[in-house]
Amino acid sequence: MREKILGGSAEYKQAIVVRSDLKLSKGKLAGQVAHASVSAAEKSRYKKEWLDGQQKKVVLKCENTDELFRILQSAKDAGIAAALIKDAGHTEIAPGTITCVGIGPAPEKEIDKVTGDLKLL
Repeated sequence: MREKILGGSAEYKQAIVVRSDLKLSKGKLAGQVAHASVSAAEKSRYKKEWLDGQQKKVVLKCENTDELFRILQSAKDAGIAAALIKDAGHTEIAPGTITCVGIGPAPEKEIDKVTGDLKLL
């Protein structure tokens, strides 16, 4: 499903940004990304359109917690739903460790304004 935005059609996308300094195992990383995707989607006003579409998403990396918080704030400033993920600490990392942030879903152009300079994980 597409929605007209500013005279054109919009594709919806979600971005998950993960801290690269944590060096998580692949399994732990996958779990954290899944938490971020679900949590951010639950907050998004575009959830239905995204779920009805292809559920486009991208997983990106940032250097550390400071950069992750800047990205989170940029998303909030842009009015995009975002969810900060903190680990419960049952396996690899300490309780409360901030691992990633889910951003959107939202129109792809809006997501790209916040995350377009980041590299793929």
